[in-house]
Amino acid sequence: MSEEILINITPMESRVAVVENGVLQEVHVERTLRRGIVGNIYRGRVVRVLPGMQAAFVDIGLARAAFIHAAEISQREGAAVESINALVREGQTLVVQVTKDPIGTKGARLTTHLSIPSRYLVYMPRTSHVGISLKIEDEAERERLKAIMARCVESEGIEHEGGFILRTAAEAAREEDILADIRYLRRLWQQISGNLQGPTPVPIYEDLTLALRALRDLVGPRTEKIRVDSRENFQRIGQFVEELMPEVATRLEHYPGERPIFDLYGVEDEIQKALERKVLLKSGGYLVIDPTEAMTTIDVNTGAFVGHRNLEETIFKTNLEAATAIARQLRLRNLGGIIIIDFIDMEDEEHQRQVIRTLEKQLERDHAKTNIIGITELGLLQMTRKRTRESLSQVLCEPCANCQGRGILRTAETICYEIFREILREARAYQANSYLVLANQKVVDRLLDEESGNVADLEAFIGRTVKFQVETMYSQEQYDVVLL
Repeated sequence: MSEEILINITPMESRVAVVENGVLQEVHVERTLRRGIVGNIYRGRVVRVLPGMQAAFVDIGLARAAFIHAAEISQREGAAVESINALVREGQTLVVQVTKDPIGTKGARLTTHLSIPSRYLVYMPRTSHVGISLKIEDEAERERLKAIMARCVESEGIEHEGGFILRTAAEAAREEDILADIRYLRRLWQQISGNLQGPTPVPIYEDLTLALRALRDLVGPRTEKIRVDSRENFQRIGQFVEELMPEVATRLEHYPGERPIFDLYGVEDEIQKALERKVLLKSGGYLVIDPTEAMTTIDVNTGAFVGHRNLEETIFKTNLEAATAIARQLRLRNLGGIIIIDFIDMEDEEHQRQVIRTLEKQLERDHAKTNIIGITELGLLQMTRKRTRESLSQVLCEPCANCQGRGILRTAETICYEIFREILREARAYQANSYLVLANQKVVDRLLDEESGNVADLEAFIGRTVKFQVETMYSQEQYDVVLL
């Protein structure tokens, strides 16, 4: 399976697309004015301790205080979680790292278990553990990597100076490359540790920009090309690759074309589709994806697909296609947290197992951690996907000003009846010669047409005339009643 990484950079924003066999699988967007802060390390100040929640709020210099749970505050390895009151106090300085960006109304999530990633390793200065990513499954390779780490740690004389985790990218890595990573991380930690004391709140380490993070985290053996459309940034990225990832230098190329790189690969169209609720399947079926504050629900429908043999076969084929499409949509939209999937009910248990296996297989390529929990008594599949940054729609969209993010509007009929009730309230409270209603065109049209009889009855009841005026700037739910 061929994979390409496209990097589009402008002064306002950076965008990275992962394209597999010509199909967009992931897109990451970082706006210059509001870069994500996951991975950043801060000297923060505890502003509030919450014993009931075993947590505290920490000021790290953002608009909202960040949140840290007692379990995320450094303690002895293997020890039980202590009371939050025994761990921190208000006004205390705390060196923390962001594990989740502020999302919606929730502040950033923090930990004091610091970790600094490089190409092949994650360095953890406050533990002594050496581990290997579970995604490296080959036992011989795991043993080889353990032996390499033991030799490197011994040669550097750093047995008691922090722990390491070998990332998935370390599979088949050479000893000299891993040793170079260890030295880079040690130099970086010495620089950070020199800034642990001082005033608060202050950032003391910032993670890489999106383009460099993409190279560090997304490039794998399947990646055939990394194309960058900005010459200036291509040179900067080339420098980074030369220092930290020389093995991918031959795959890095500058795209000088007149046509925008995202247009060339059809990425712009796919981004627009990824913001819609409905996802069409090739068979004629479709998905409906609804992210909410608590969870994301995905409904699978057969739509126009009626199959060739029987209903059960039709349902099975639709669900199989949906499982593949869902795995792609989760990556593409960067949906996280609890995800509930309502596949079309299947009577055959073997069909159920095959659909779940297909979903699991497709999720193996996902860079975010996923966990399929199983099917509930109601036949809904439960799963989770690790959420660290905002979803694509949260980055690119905002709640509708007209419906306040509900996704629905009160009908013109409903607004008419609200206006009648408002006029009755005003008539009881104030003396007026007449009333003027300012409203949206659709509402005024209804008042003068279908509701004209009710308007006449209302005028007779209050003994006053009611006039109407169209306000073109008003949404369907907006109106004002003015006393004349």
